[in-house]
Amino acid sequence: MKLNKKTFLTIFVLILFSGSIIFSVVSLFMNNNEPKSVYVIMETNIGEIELELYNDMAPITVENFVRYVEEGFFDGLCFHRIIPEFMIQGGGFYPNGSTSAITYDPITLESRNGQKNVRGSIAMARSSDPDSATSQFFINNVDNEALNYPNPDGYGYAVFGKVTKGMDVVDLISGAATDDKETPYGVMNNWPIADIIIERAYIKDR
Repeated sequence: MKLNKKTFLTIFVLILFSGSIIFSVVSLFMNNNEPKSVYVIMETNIGEIELELYNDMAPITVENFVRYVEEGFFDGLCFHRIIPEFMIQGGGFYPNGSTSAITYDPITLESRNGQKNVRGSIAMARSSDPDSATSQFFINNVDNEALNYPNPDGYGYAVFGKVTKGMDVVDLISGAATDDKETPYGVMNNWPIADIIIERAYIKDR
């Protein structure tokens, strides 16, 4: 069948239009399927902290952290390590120094995602093994360039979000008086004298 010029142009436009619709639908599905950020509210006994977690930049770390949040793992734990002009750390111990909760397997380090340990960022705590992070995290209260990839150990610490509200609470925590504390696992340094408890952590609807 021989097509005239008008018919050919009509078919060509229809094909382009159909392709545009398909592309838009696929893009919409992909964007809605994986939100770029997840928001977590952390209620402490001295105030509330809101966290934005970068699901698109640190998917393994965010999935791990969200799982602990959704299961109520952090509820009742405390900020157990506070170093002024450095960071505050939590997610591992109860105020009495015990840690009866069982963590999931350690996760793969995502420190090469381009995110920096700047003031207000949240990162995963780990041992000297780069792939050892489980539930413990820290919030930087200053810019900590030495923690970025590649830091002296060659790996860095994985930033996976930031504080969007409540940096005044972070500053209050970072200014708390500390001392050594005897725990079932030995003496812990930089432990706050007054308990700073995560009363509840939950996913915030957007």
